[in-house]
Amino acid sequence: MPFPTSDTIAARDNGAGRPRVSGIVIFLNAEAFLVEAIESVIAQTYDDWELLLIDDGSSDASTAITKDYAAQHPGKIRYLEHAGHSNRGMSASRNLGIGQARGEFLAFIDADDVWLPTKLADQLAIMDASPDLAMVCGAVLYWRSWSGGEDQVFPTGHVFDRMVFPPEAAIELYPLGSSISACPSDILVRKNAAVRVGCFEEHFTGSRQMYEDQGFFVKLFLAAPVYFSTKIWLKYRQHPGSISATVAKAGKYSEVRSYFLNWLENYLADRPETDRRVSAALSRALRPYRRPRSHFVLTRLQRAHLRCRSALDRAIQRDRST
Repeated sequence: MPFPTSDTIAARDNGAGRPRVSGIVIFLNAEAFLVEAIESVIAQTYDDWELLLIDDGSSDASTAITKDYAAQHPGKIRYLEHAGHSNRGMSASRNLGIGQARGEFLAFIDADDVWLPTKLADQLAIMDASPDLAMVCGAVLYWRSWSGGEDQVFPTGHVFDRMVFPPEAAIELYPLGSSISACPSDILVRKNAAVRVGCFEEHFTGSRQMYEDQGFFVKLFLAAPVYFSTKIWLKYRQHPGSISATVAKAGKYSEVRSYFLNWLENYLADRPETDRRVSAALSRALRPYRRPRSHFVLTRLQRAHLRCRSALDRAIQRDRST
């Protein structure tokens, strides 16, 4: 689909009555949780927003639910779908929302997640304090108590409460690094920054949708400063029907990860100015797929080194205590 140019964005943003934030909910047969997600947007302490409800071809009550919300909140909430009520995938649905968004900022929320009430107010304060900042997100509550489980909080990023400049986040965060990456439902991003990097990659369909957010994030992390807060703004629902759980259950994780890494290699090949550290991180990530024997040997050596180092540290501590 065609994306708005910087000129059309400027023209649209200068219009009267433009909301500052465009919230985007994408959904496919999400009747079980959809109302909670929408109500968490309506409950925000910051009110200068519009909400775009993007139907990816639902066949359950989701369509009727969202059309009813749009009818109850004209001018505030809008229902959108693909031509012919077709199923185009998560990235194409996010891009449809971006293309129709009128706000300066974009805030995504998946249909099974819930925002905490001060999410928009807190994140906008951070963005307003740093005009060059492209994205902000926080720690995430992995929400299991809704079904009787135990909640956990996980920090996003590798450093906190400061601006992170390219390409640091791309190197340090999953899937090239080991730190926890952003959750789409938690981010606030400047629309012009999202458009500038080409929005979401629509070829991440089917099981590959597990990495559709990472395709967007790595492009953004390579292009603009981002911010990882220690605050919690999202209840990230954990359930067996999620895309990550479905991919893991089907045993397709390695296949999907390999597809992402190969796409990223091709993406970087068109950008000869890519930082060498990014290329090195990608090479390490690709090693299990390109050179499995070498990866096996190196992994064993690294583990042996860590065991020896740990044993040496324990011995030193014992000597110091005697």
